[in-house]
Amino acid sequence: MAAESQPSQESFKPIRTILVSQPEPERSPFAKLEEKYGLQVDWRPFIEVEGLTEKEFRKERVRPDEYTAVIFTSKLAIEHFFRLCKALRVEMSQETKYYCMTEAIANYLQKFIVYRKRKVFYGQRTIQDLGPTLKKHRSKEKFLLPCSNLGSEFVSQYLEENNFDWTPALMYRTISSDLSDLTDVYYDVIIFYSPLGIDSLYENFPDFKQKDTRLAVAGRKTTAAVEKRGLTVNIAPNPPEVPSMGMALENYLKQSNKK
Repeated sequence: MAAESQPSQESFKPIRTILVSQPEPERSPFAKLEEKYGLQVDWRPFIEVEGLTEKEFRKERVRPDEYTAVIFTSKLAIEHFFRLCKALRVEMSQETKYYCMTEAIANYLQKFIVYRKRKVFYGQRTIQDLGPTLKKHRSKEKFLLPCSNLGSEFVSQYLEENNFDWTPALMYRTISSDLSDLTDVYYDVIIFYSPLGIDSLYENFPDFKQKDTRLAVAGRKTTAAVEKRGLTVNIAPNPPEVPSMGMALENYLKQSNKK
């Protein structure tokens, strides 16, 4: 995957094709731009999640039912936690407490347990939001944190710094998708939202050269990952003036595709 020639400082060559390194959503945030500028926007996840097998998880030497409280940072964590519990024939006590990062995550629990608000707690967005509730039960509970191979850095740090009795449990992992079918496919723009997408790009195409491909990048960590590879960020949100990728892309299109 590459383009045809080395770009100038900013050539603003016309854009016709865009690849978004994520699964296609129900409603594309770029639909109006596709129609307005006659674009072809393709969606392709560069990373995917796979759960640990029962055999793999047993090597962790963690039994979920030995913990009195579970902290969920995502819906994925919930799915893989209860998948492995079922595979291991583990039944969680009715007295188990569940702490969720957001209300949406807490509501998702209803697919797996009989929902009782007295045993389910949630914050607004961060682990600090749950802090007062967690600390209230700190001395009585043994906490389990289901996580991926990427860990949950801020949650782990908080639990460690505040002396909780807790254990991380690797239950699923993020891996690079197989993009070999894109070897001879060229896009004017590739959109990245995660450093993992950049890693996947190079895992699939070790000799990737940017050349005329414009890179649209969201977030400081993703930008750092792009620049670390010696690549150039051409399009990026810049809050508050340019808060979204759609707006950033449109601003660029006004220059590159002007008639």
